[in-house]
Amino acid sequence: MRLPEAITEFLSSLRAKKLSPHTLAGYGRDLRLVARAAADAAGVPVEDLEVRALGGRLVRAAFADFAEPRSAASVNRAWSAWNQFLTFCVAEGMLEGNPMAAVPRPKQPAKAPKPLLGDGSASATLLERVAAGARESRDPWVERDLVVLALALVTGMRSAELLSLTLGSIGGAEGDRRVQVVGKGGKTRSLPIEPPIEHLIDAYLSSRLSRFGLATLPRSAPLLVDTRNEPLRRGGLQYLVRQCYRYAGIHDRVQKGTLVHALRHEFATRLAERGASAHELMELLGHSSIVTGQAYVASTAREVRGAARANPAYGVLEGLRPPGGRPRAGERDGG
Repeated sequence: MRLPEAITEFLSSLRAKKLSPHTLAGYGRDLRLVARAAADAAGVPVEDLEVRALGGRLVRAAFADFAEPRSAASVNRAWSAWNQFLTFCVAEGMLEGNPMAAVPRPKQPAKAPKPLLGDGSASATLLERVAAGARESRDPWVERDLVVLALALVTGMRSAELLSLTLGSIGGAEGDRRVQVVGKGGKTRSLPIEPPIEHLIDAYLSSRLSRFGLATLPRSAPLLVDTRNEPLRRGGLQYLVRQCYRYAGIHDRVQKGTLVHALRHEFATRLAERGASAHELMELLGHSSIVTGQAYVASTAREVRGAARANPAYGVLEGLRPPGGRPRAGERDGG
């Protein structure tokens, strides 16, 4: 079978996994880009390249060409896509073995969490100043802005998860409400919210009815909307959060490469500082592995500090009084 046809069959087989359209598009893009590089290395048009010609040397040469202008993350993503594709080809009898073992993949440094910089007060400053109307705009809507920021900070939801929420996503009795979130791969999780955020949501929905002259809102309506009552989209969310950072005066505390995601990192880091375990963070954040949750715990150095604090030398030092030093708290000079 020719390579383009095999790629089409493989992508069709992935539909059973219920991957997001974005993920499927990424698979297709990576497969076709490397396929074109393989055809160039073989000296044939890509539509004429046979799957059986994909040996270790050819695939390795294709990846070398593909990798040159791209980041390690992009190469690793393509490597994974091709590994799955060639495994599929082996299972379908198109290849005798998967040649990806002959293709090196770049090492990536472990990603460190990127919460808001500073002493941990940035999120409080952000909420307080936005609530006070710091964000200036032609059509200000404090209640909406505050709910967007607060939901991200108290649940750690991803941008796409926030944008997919409907009024029906929030359920439960007053004081025991939860938000049903659809995460990556269609996995759902239930996140608890406390009365303070419930009150903010109620105030926001009341302002929304008043602003647009509505009597009610159906449960299927999007929770977060723009100033025209249209569903808030990714670009609008990014702009809103960026403006809130700027007007709250904390834009210099947002680490490079983050924007809305900084609020998710802030959520997890502050919980880790206060004793949340890696397993609890995994459940709240919707990760498939405990490893990422462990990164937040490690980044706070909470466990390291706890281990160091157990050093028995501290017990001895507690009882010492430096020569000529001041008495310890609660002591009085004997002279």
